[in-house]
Amino acid sequence: MTPRLDLFGLVVSDMAASLAFYRRLGLDIPAGAEEQPHVEVVLPGGLRIAWDTEDVVRSFDPSWTRPAEDSRRDLAFLCDSPAEVDAVYAELTDAGYKGHLEPWDAFWGQRYAVVLDPDGCGVSLFAPAEAPAEAPAGA
Repeated sequence: MTPRLDLFGLVVSDMAASLAFYRRLGLDIPAGAEEQPHVEVVLPGGLRIAWDTEDVVRSFDPSWTRPAEDSRRDLAFLCDSPAEVDAVYAELTDAGYKGHLEPWDAFWGQRYAVVLDPDGCGVSLFAPAEAPAEAPAGA
């Protein structure tokens, strides 16, 4: 038997704030879920994402403490176009979420930006860069 990746888990300090953020990114999270201490959503393709409150984690790991800084974890959302990266970044930052990297044309061929979720987790927004227009024949 080979283990397979099945779930990404996030520990959150405020369930309602976290779910509101991820709903803005298009995740289909059931209404009323913010009242629960553990929430799971099945993503297209079957992978799951889950949110647990800090109290839930402490219930089975009493030694758990909130990290002072968490820049190692990053979720990435594929956008349909470079313009959508800009629009989603603007929508989130206009709603009060903290921008970490404003949209830019990355050297690896993507339009790329990073916004922080309510717990400081980096959330990347990206899309393939638009190919440069080809010169007309004979030019």
